Amino acid sequence: MAFGTNIRTFFDGRWHEGDIAVMKAADHGIWQGSSVFDGARYFEGIAPDLDAHCARLNRSAEALMIEPSMAADEITAIVREGLKAYGKDQPVYIRPMYWAIHGSDLGVAPAAGATGFAISLEEVAMPPAEKATTLTTTSFRRPVLADNVCNAKAGCLYPNNARMLVEAQRKGFGNALVQDAMGNVAESATANVFMVRDGVVFTPIANGTFLSGLTRARHIANLRADGVEVVEAVLTLEDFRAADEVFLSGNFAKVTPVSAFDDRRYGDNPVTKRVRALYWDWAHSAEARAAAAA
Repeated sequence: MAFGTNIRTFFDGRWHEGDIAVMKAADHGIWQGSSVFDGARYFEGIAPDLDAHCARLNRSAEALMIEPSMAADEITAIVREGLKAYGKDQPVYIRPMYWAIHGSDLGVAPAAGATGFAISLEEVAMPPAEKATTLTTTSFRRPVLADNVCNAKAGCLYPNNARMLVEAQRKGFGNALVQDAMGNVAESATANVFMVRDGVVFTPIANGTFLSGLTRARHIANLRADGVEVVEAVLTLEDFRAADEVFLSGNFAKVTPVSAFDDRRYGDNPVTKRVRALYWDWAHSAEARAAAAA
């Protein structure tokens, strides 16, 4: 079931109106979980880092032993063609995806050579800048590369995230602050996480247990270019309880303020607002540069 409206689907070499069927019951991706996707955003007439998201899709496919069938720049061009059907005031969630069609002799491993490919465009509103969430702890943890494909944006990873999110929401919170196998903070159930203390921005160091996001990297670069100290470090739950601000970073909302972690409440979040303003300025200027170079 889609969570957006005004859906367009690229499949079998052309764009289709609506949410059409693209997988068969015997496809390896549907019964063995060999599927990957990426998410990008179109809003205010721009699609920041679209090329980087399409390139990561191919890296994710390779991590799951799925053979990419499209070059990243080809995917980018197809997405941009599909976006022509939307206006600047129609925010879109962009989701290119691969899945394996055939399995090996034993069925478990994906077989090389046959790969399903589709792109889903859904009109989904950007969350308002002031819309904050709350965090709590979860009993579930992020896996490590030795037991799961943490280096890919893979569909098979998301049931674990769903358990975290549902557990947090049943406790009355909006999201979960998730630990890695060592008990250090990794991310939230749905996005990367940052904290601010004494004017310094901290984020968990990318240790292979979570996907270090493209938007996360943009925030780090933007803040440092603006003269703000950003530290990637090993962080604990207690570090977040002692923080002045906490915010989430992900493609879907770009920046999400956090108003509370359990019973710890945060204030006006000036750095979080600065991060959002820096991102919007960068996104519009990057799109302008790309258009000028085209």
